[in-house]
Amino acid sequence: MLDVGKWPVFALLPPEELRLIRQACVFGTAANEAIYVTVSDEVFALGTNCSGCLGLGDMQSTIEPRRIDILCGKKIVSLSYGTGPHVVIATADGEVYSWGHNGYSQLGNGTTNHGLIPALVSTNLISKRVTEVACGSHHTIALTTEGEVYAWGYNNSGQVGSGSTANQPTPRRVSSCLQNKVVVNIACGQLCSMAVLDNGETYGWGYNCNGQLGLGNNGNQQTPCRIAALQGTNIVQVACGYAHTLALTDEGFIYSWGANSYGQLGTGNKSNQAVPTLINMDKERMVEVAACHTSHTSVAKTQSGQVLMWGQCRGQAVAYPHLTHFTSTDDVFACFATPAVTWHLLSVDGDDYLTVAQSLKREFDSPEISDLKFLVDGKSIHVHKALLKIRCEHFRALLNETDEETIEIHQFSFLVYRAFLEYLYTDTINLPPEDAIGLLDLSTYYRESRLKRLCQETIKRGITEENAITLLSAAVKYEARDLEEFCFKFCVNHLTAVTQTQAFADMDHDLLKNFISKASRYGAFKN
Repeated sequence: MLDVGKWPVFALLPPEELRLIRQACVFGTAANEAIYVTVSDEVFALGTNCSGCLGLGDMQSTIEPRRIDILCGKKIVSLSYGTGPHVVIATADGEVYSWGHNGYSQLGNGTTNHGLIPALVSTNLISKRVTEVACGSHHTIALTTEGEVYAWGYNNSGQVGSGSTANQPTPRRVSSCLQNKVVVNIACGQLCSMAVLDNGETYGWGYNCNGQLGLGNNGNQQTPCRIAALQGTNIVQVACGYAHTLALTDEGFIYSWGANSYGQLGTGNKSNQAVPTLINMDKERMVEVAACHTSHTSVAKTQSGQVLMWGQCRGQAVAYPHLTHFTSTDDVFACFATPAVTWHLLSVDGDDYLTVAQSLKREFDSPEISDLKFLVDGKSIHVHKALLKIRCEHFRALLNETDEETIEIHQFSFLVYRAFLEYLYTDTINLPPEDAIGLLDLSTYYRESRLKRLCQETIKRGITEENAITLLSAAVKYEARDLEEFCFKFCVNHLTAVTQTQAFADMDHDLLKNFISKASRYGAFKN
């Protein structure tokens, strides 16, 4: 349900497992750790497990997914991570869990002991409902339903907002000038924190030597400070890179400030900016900005779905927003960021969201809203006339000539015909190689060239010494030239074993004659 194919850490997962992923996060210094949630709300982790950041109860790396039992069924709504790494989540019930590196109390449990399993963060949060979490390198902030911000962890530059530089071992409310104000969005750079209010004002605190707080100076701030330069500008979202900040306005404009050594501010140069600077996009309205505290990459998405990137892109410094072919900001981080981690929790658009393809697949052979039934070998297959007309020329002609609600099929078996109709709904075939021969026959009869190619690929993947001659015979019969050549070469390469099979003994005389002749020319019988 969620495409994670661009992240190498998922490369070894089988397709049937990948199809179940509903949420995912990739993190770690080399993007070699991942946590994901399935459609049944089970939570799994895999990777190098540095500092126990996978939450599995140990520090063993794992190339295969292992389940995090304590998180299963919790319904994660927000996830963030630090560079230790430590991991923090918020659940649908408003609870906060943390685990991993804890050298600076960034887990919020009052200690500096690493956490090997997810533990509830309860101090000062037990009566609160947290909706969003954000992590810097070694500190954490959390946003509640009341618009309050709580912070804990590393505080050498004031990033916890407590008014001092002492580390904060448990969650503490960030008050000062945020008192009696409602925060709607939060973000963290490596050593700084940002908050957007419901009235569009933006506040920053923490490390500021690169101007990443946007205050017009380079002094660190131990409490939240309003960005005066944005007075009169309504900010709706902020995103923090390693040491730079992006802000999106309600009119679709983007401001940037902070470090700029890789062009991550999009201003056309590499000079740091201590005050917000409007990026000249020369494009349409922007609807999303993206950045990650682990990198110097900046990304934005337009109202029509175009994605632009700038900053550090695979080692190159891109000083102006560059239009990409991507349709998601996530793809830029997968392909161009260093490290190639996710900038937020990847999710589908909701628990009950289905793509068009998934919706069609679900309705195949469902009698509830079908308007046509095929009878094959006495068994029913329920389909939809409109879809069949759209997907197959044979059915377009057939169904334009008849308004029958039931059609009997005698030429093909139930298994083969059902696989054919299912292909029209899903674009895939689900048959063992021997049965795919019958579907190859059907695809030839109906002149379905793509289906014919899929059948050939299925048959190729299932060829063995025992069935090679059977598959070769089918390829010749249905004029599948590519498959015929593949089966022939397989037979020649396994000639001794193939010639001892029953299928070879029962081989059609003309086919046997042609096979021996061709194999001889191929040099199969040379000493």
